[in-house]
Amino acid sequence: MTGVTGDAAPGVRRRMPHARRREQLLQVALEEFGRRGYHLTQMEHVAAAAQVSKALLYQHFASKEELFAEVTDAVVTELTARLNAAVLAEHDSAQGIRAMIRVLFDYATEDPDAWALVIRHLDKPEVGLGLRELRDRLGTAFADLLLRRRRADPKLSRAALEVNERRARLLVPLMYGSMLSMVSWWLDHPETDRERAEQMALEFIWLGLDRLRSGERMPRP
Repeated sequence: MTGVTGDAAPGVRRRMPHARRREQLLQVALEEFGRRGYHLTQMEHVAAAAQVSKALLYQHFASKEELFAEVTDAVVTELTARLNAAVLAEHDSAQGIRAMIRVLFDYATEDPDAWALVIRHLDKPEVGLGLRELRDRLGTAFADLLLRRRRADPKLSRAALEVNERRARLLVPLMYGSMLSMVSWWLDHPETDRERAEQMALEFIWLGLDRLRSGERMPRP
């Protein structure tokens, strides 16, 4: 691409504007972190993939930690905004979960590099606070959906609501874990109809929750 390699190519160089170069470096870093993971990605990998010198990369980002933080912040901001908008548009809990599933399928399809980064690092918050924030926001969104009808029920006592909230917090990681796994599985099996995969994810989560809410439990051994 004309101009992309200007900072590293010999001879006549065509420099990108600072903001455009920074955007390019962030996109390349996203691809590298998604493909290799945080620990295996080095600054020289990003510089080589962007076809710039490592010195130029360090002019924009002081460290790999800073670069990863900016990449994840952009991912978290976009994905949580899309999830929030989808959930707020729905008044029914089941439809809210359906909307979240649809957003995740859309996001994984439209930006597979960002999806790979999320899947690689979501449960490794030690590599960055941004993804811990995403995990927490997903948890809050799920808990709110689970408790939406309960909180609106005037017959429920405060003690009963507290029990429901504790139960919701236990269910949250099971819910978002199953959704993320389903999306990733579907990406590896594109021959599977997406609508069917989305419906299966919804039914797995919602029907299982419905049985739990009704008080059904597996017998203890």
